[in-house]
Amino acid sequence: MILAGGRGTRFWPRSRTRTPKQLLQIVGHDTMLRQTVERLRPLFPPSRIWVVTNREQAADVRHQLPFLPRQHILSEPVGRNTAAAIGLAAMHIRRHEPHALMAVLPADHFIAQPARYRRIVRAALEVARRGPHLVVLGIPPTRPETGYGYIERGQTYARVAGLPVFAVRRFTEKPARTQAQRYLATGRYFWNAGMFFWSVETYLDSLRHWLPRTHRALEQLARRVGRRDYARWLARIYPRLENISVDYAILERAAARQSPFRVLMLPARVGWSDIGSWAAVYELESRTAGDNVAAGPTVLLDAGGNLLWSPNKMVAVVGVDNLVVVDTPDALLICARDRTQDIGRVVQELEKRRRHELL
Repeated sequence: MILAGGRGTRFWPRSRTRTPKQLLQIVGHDTMLRQTVERLRPLFPPSRIWVVTNREQAADVRHQLPFLPRQHILSEPVGRNTAAAIGLAAMHIRRHEPHALMAVLPADHFIAQPARYRRIVRAALEVARRGPHLVVLGIPPTRPETGYGYIERGQTYARVAGLPVFAVRRFTEKPARTQAQRYLATGRYFWNAGMFFWSVETYLDSLRHWLPRTHRALEQLARRVGRRDYARWLARIYPRLENISVDYAILERAAARQSPFRVLMLPARVGWSDIGSWAAVYELESRTAGDNVAAGPTVLLDAGGNLLWSPNKMVAVVGVDNLVVVDTPDALLICARDRTQDIGRVVQELEKRRRHELL
């Protein structure tokens, strides 16, 4: 099950409401969504792949994935965060196979080692099969990153397919830099990449346990799946679901206290990046420090460390370093490379000014 409904505001002006990051070619030779699906196809045939998106993006998702069954592309009438989106998919999947296992994966991440990644995914599904387990992948941190949540591992729980599986002690919020440095030094903390594995039964039971109101509403909707009035009931019921992430609603609670569910983690050193900003694109595409990375024709004089995206227009850069320049037909972004996390504030300002044509 692929989560493909985000807006990707940090990639403005390329990313817009109808064409967010996952529907764009950001790195590599294809869109992030198609790269995600192609990475998984050796494990899952199209008949086993589901996508949750939204109304604005559903047509483009179907266009990019024409080989998926049309009914496997689920469209949320409004965004209600990941706990609800996963519940919607689980409800549909249960109708086809009540005892199915689910791999819940983002649509817009980069994986440098896909073969090793698939081995870990297969092992995580096997762990999920063995009990009421909530399984996550933990990315070994390479720097004291303050923009990610962390997972603290506990004792070794098992080895599956030659890979270690750890109990999860707790999930932590995005830390301050000094705290992130301490996390890195211990070797016990991993980045939370938002990749989850469990059975349909376990997930819906966990919804019943932690979010009973959302569970009741989804069960009410489940009775309408396949009927003519399903879309009407979806529009009526879905906005009533609790707007909360699966991390807050279920995983953090299950790890922090006694519960019927065991939270487990597999380390995943697979060359992962969430490509969360233009700066992250630069880091992936540059070969050495100070390289200029360009999409399109350029003239570069005494310039270094710049990311330039202008496929059809000549860009001349003289005497400046460490900039991001992104040119689109209706907008031009110029940003210091170390400030790309603030691009979302530009989108907020455009929303205040009601410049909807730029969103």
